[in-house]
Amino acid sequence: MIETTNLTKQFGDLTAVDRLTLTIPEGEVFGFLGPNGAGKTTTVRMLTSLIAPTAGTASLLGHKLGEADTEIRRNVGILTETPGMYERLSAYKNLAIYARLYEVKDVDGQVEKYLRLLGLWDRRNDAAGTFSKGMRQKLAIARALLHEPRILFLDEPTAGLDPEASRLVRDFIADVKEQGRTIFLTTHNLDEADRLCDRVAVFKSRLRVLDTPEGLRQQLYGRQVVFHLSHPAQSGLPILQNLPYVKKIEAVENKLLVAVDEPEQHNPEMIRRLVEGGQSIQFVGELRYSLEEIYLQLINRTEGEEASNGQN
Repeated sequence: MIETTNLTKQFGDLTAVDRLTLTIPEGEVFGFLGPNGAGKTTTVRMLTSLIAPTAGTASLLGHKLGEADTEIRRNVGILTETPGMYERLSAYKNLAIYARLYEVKDVDGQVEKYLRLLGLWDRRNDAAGTFSKGMRQKLAIARALLHEPRILFLDEPTAGLDPEASRLVRDFIADVKEQGRTIFLTTHNLDEADRLCDRVAVFKSRLRVLDTPEGLRQQLYGRQVVFHLSHPAQSGLPILQNLPYVKKIEAVENKLLVAVDEPEQHNPEMIRRLVEGGQSIQFVGELRYSLEEIYLQLINRTEGEEASNGQN
């Protein structure tokens, strides 16, 4: 478990992280989303005890930041956005060095395990400097997992990777999730966050909003059923617009967009009324907004609120 209370980091007059309070249960994949310069990497560095907070407290697995930093480091793995390796040394020797630093008991066994899992075993004797960006990233993930950490921090794990390498990394994260480990993920790939994360936080110096991806959709847009008709949808408006559970209705070309809670309950009646009213329905679907659309809406909204507050 990760817990923070008013965690703050200042660099001179700049407040990079402002009173961050959150709780992340064990076994959750937690997405930490925000623009460049939002303070995401600073947060990761504090939680992994690489830098000290200016104020506030945090604990990881019951170990308090600033008091049990050695225990925290033993229980976390970290993948930085630009992981460094000993480029002249082989992949095997790179991992062996870090395994010994982490006091791994079976160094050779752990190194082989993760090189095989990440498809690097056949290149184990090649210098890390000869690896592609995708292969280096996989090697860095192996390094983060060597000591079997209970919490894994991944800072932009697929940044700059080609689609094939990105998919391998995402699949590996999903596998780690199945093992019950806690994953703290920062990413600009919002489709990736949508698929992998149990909850996401939108962050810019301070916490703006925290919910499941589906919960954020509900907050901003509710649920919208789309009736695709074989003709212009305008004639369908009066049939549904006065129903008590219809919150909003709009006709766009041959599509009837209906905002309604619990569409599973109300769709049968709406379909029946439309058919009885002479409407020809081709198919029915639900409008699903992407996490990217939700994220941009939230960031723009909070920036607008800040600008408004600044004028008052």
